[in-house]
Amino acid sequence: MNKSRPSQQKRQRERQRQERRNEKQAKRLETAAQKANSPTRANGVDPDLEGIKPGPQPLQDWQVEKENPNS
Repeated sequence: MNKSRPSQQKRQRERQRQERRNEKQAKRLETAAQKANSPTRANGVDPDLEGIKPGPQPLQDWQVEKENPNS
């Protein structure tokens, strides 16, 4: 009586697929809620680019060569 076995396996696979779908949907809803609750950017300014002006940027402190008094 192995006839019922494939249908049992199929039900189990379908149940797992449904669980995965539910988990994905819950994750999508959670992500959407986080995006809705997160603070918006002020005037649409990207915080990583704030204060940067177009064109060449001044050298950082570590990029400036210090004069060696012994040379």
